[in-house]
Amino acid sequence: MCIVVIGGMDRLAPHYRKEAKRLGITLRLFPRFERDMQQKLCNSDGVVLFTGKISHAGRREAINAARRHNIPLYQFHTCGLCTLRDCLHCCAYGAAPFRDFDKKT
Repeated sequence: MCIVVIGGMDRLAPHYRKEAKRLGITLRLFPRFERDMQQKLCNSDGVVLFTGKISHAGRREAINAARRHNIPLYQFHTCGLCTLRDCLHCCAYGAAPFRDFDKKT
């Protein structure tokens, strides 16, 4: 399972990777939003978006890319290790994502 993390803190990257490895998850970290993010997201099994550490435009593009490729999206304001740990447990054990959080029905 490959999970993409967008946002977060550079200094926590080793801890993020260690926690993901403990759960058997491959983690791809993008501390800042990058160009061509859709290409980088298309082969992942899930996206974790730390909204407190990314621009509004980056957030919108990540949400659109996840919807376009039908990838589960988890959004959190905080970017701590406990938040990521909880999210990785949700991904590993199949909990429902917060994908349609801002979608109007």
